[in-house]
Amino acid sequence: MAPKVLISDALSPAAVQIFKDRGIEVDFQPNLGKDKEKLAAVIGGYEGLAIRSATKVSPKILANANKLKVIGRAGIGVDNVDIPAATAKGIIVMNTPFGNSITTAEHAITLMLALARQIPQADASTQAGKWEKNRFMGVEITGKTLGIVGCGNIGTIVADRAHGLHMKVIAYDPFLSPDRALDLGVEKVEFDELLKRADFISFHTPLTEKTKNILDANAINKTKKGVRIINCARGGLVDEAALRVALDSGHVAGAAFDVFSTEPANENPLFGHPNVVCTPHLGAATSEAQENVALQVAEQMSDYLLRGAISNAVNFPSITAEEAPKLRPFIELAEKLGSFAGQLTETGLKSVRISYEGAVSQMKTRALTSSAVAGLLRPMLQDVNVVSAPHVAEQRGIMVEEVTREAAGDYESLITVSVTTDRQTRWVSGTVFADGRPRIVNIKGIRMDAEFGPSMVYVTNYDKPGFIGKFSSILGDADINIATFHVGREAPGGNAIALIEVDGDVPPEVLAKVQALPQVQQAKPLKF
Repeated sequence: MAPKVLISDALSPAAVQIFKDRGIEVDFQPNLGKDKEKLAAVIGGYEGLAIRSATKVSPKILANANKLKVIGRAGIGVDNVDIPAATAKGIIVMNTPFGNSITTAEHAITLMLALARQIPQADASTQAGKWEKNRFMGVEITGKTLGIVGCGNIGTIVADRAHGLHMKVIAYDPFLSPDRALDLGVEKVEFDELLKRADFISFHTPLTEKTKNILDANAINKTKKGVRIINCARGGLVDEAALRVALDSGHVAGAAFDVFSTEPANENPLFGHPNVVCTPHLGAATSEAQENVALQVAEQMSDYLLRGAISNAVNFPSITAEEAPKLRPFIELAEKLGSFAGQLTETGLKSVRISYEGAVSQMKTRALTSSAVAGLLRPMLQDVNVVSAPHVAEQRGIMVEEVTREAAGDYESLITVSVTTDRQTRWVSGTVFADGRPRIVNIKGIRMDAEFGPSMVYVTNYDKPGFIGKFSSILGDADINIATFHVGREAPGGNAIALIEVDGDVPPEVLAKVQALPQVQQAKPLKF
């Protein structure tokens, strides 16, 4: 029986045709994604679900998806899919990370030009029969400084187009290496310097815990008077209420937004301001981009449903069905070791070295390396997946080195992820024991044996009496339960490490109390 795919959003007809041509049964219901109850009721009859941004794939919908094997997102953002819930059910989640980059970059440039010359306002005035030639005084683009926040695939295209407009381009991106910045012709700067120098600021970064409200009231106060803000990336990167205050005061000269913290945006603090240009999430809305992502997602889903081939998966690497059982625990280990290092990396990333020792060195290490790099980059670049991770690292000039050694040491298999930043080199090693569960066995030369937990706290401290008791008391007073507590040290009285699994999140104020303990050097929350 042919696999069945449901298309619940308005995809290009080209996608429907590709599925049919490949022998897959297609049910095209472009408005179904807006009806959660109906989607939940019918999803059980399909092996594949093709979506854009309107369909929200929640745990409730996935609970009924007993036959579903793959979700294909025509576009890059997968924040409308509950990826952990899909992964738990063994459902592959795919996206098309490069299909609409040019279109989105062009929209950002378009909004910047419209903002500089007040095109929408002047158009409305003129068509209303007013001839307000002196009212709409614009600014030139030539010679101005564009600050790009996030110099990945889209940000790079924006920088290239801005150079064509004879702008000076500066960029803030912790994952952009100095060499790559030189190749792109952009000046790499810290965020505060970008705020201070930019005449225009354009956002091209995903929405993560680290980037949410990255442009808040405090950051806006650091910008130069008369700055103009463009956001075609994700709603929530900018504190819209704080931006409205700055627009009202005249500190910010204008803003152009294609994305909003709540969508559909029926109301927003920015609406109604005379110096604001708004569009309804049109970044990818060109016929070319819609066609590209439709073709890609249909081909990828067909390949998986018919041949078991996986490409551009957010939650699984590109490996064959035969290789999967043996590789799966080591893929999980590599991704979590990378995530461990990534969550602790806050300065410019220069290189990553992944070494494989023992039996694991004979496996498909390319997939393992992709998983490790994806884990490393994901804390800052949420949309990165195991397929796109090497490309994203290359884009940012991050050197990825892979080393294999057949000889086994203390463990049958050992994976070590070593990360070099502007300030230091940090490394962590792990293995998979007979139970199939990944473990950390060494952090910067300090031995330990710790499983990964969903919520953990990583502490570096001096090996002095009283730390464990004081730490436990702080968490106990906050009603936070400790699940496991692993410690290691270089030598008695020297540097030590603690890796603690806790139930639930640790609030910032509790973490601050831990950080204030005299024995503690640093305390970081970790999520796996």
